[in-house]
Amino acid sequence: MNDVLLTIQQAFNEASFMTFWEAIAVMLALAYLILAMRTNIWCWSAAFISTAIYTVLFWNVSLLMESVLNIYYMGMAVYGYWLWLQVPPSQQSNLHNSELHNGTQHNIETHHLNITSWSFGTHAWLVGATSLISLLVGYGMAHYTSAAFPYVDAATTCFAIVTTYLVAKKVLENWLYWVVIDFVSIYLYFQKGLMLTSGLFVLYVAMAVGGYMMWRKKYRHNIITQDNTSQEVVGV
Repeated sequence: MNDVLLTIQQAFNEASFMTFWEAIAVMLALAYLILAMRTNIWCWSAAFISTAIYTVLFWNVSLLMESVLNIYYMGMAVYGYWLWLQVPPSQQSNLHNSELHNGTQHNIETHHLNITSWSFGTHAWLVGATSLISLLVGYGMAHYTSAAFPYVDAATTCFAIVTTYLVAKKVLENWLYWVVIDFVSIYLYFQKGLMLTSGLFVLYVAMAVGGYMMWRKKYRHNIITQDNTSQEVVGV
């Protein structure tokens, strides 16, 4: 009887410990998403810490690919921060020409990577290639690892890897990918008892839709601004 009570108490302590860190990871993940929606570069700092915590949490509940995915996220947080500070050559040219025309210097905050949009054909190829890789990875996990839900785990992981790269590149359509990934992840985390994270991903779906709308507005604004700048330079 004492052994049973000791086991129950140990399980409760472990669950409380995991829930505490899960709550911190959830809050930082929310901070990341809100800042990313606003294209605030500090979103990557919140992402780095949150994913470091999730790396351990997912490993403890045997979501092996999810744990590996979060190691990748940590690296992408560093890459994303660096990339968002960069200005592509075409954007540098527009900024330089505008500064010459107006006789002013832009604040460094404007010298950031702009939002872009990829064609339907590019996304179709990307989805097809990622789906094939997901099946291959899922097959390997099902036969050679103890991973839970190997095919679902592999699919969310592979697509999240690709989509995180799209975020770093500021590709508008990344938010549409996240809507699908988040819906599937809700089921996956709920089945593993990660209730706070499941609730977080329900919110993620709505925020991903909001993120797409905000980025699309900024994308259109940038297009109009670039067109006006080009016309002004031509008129010099």
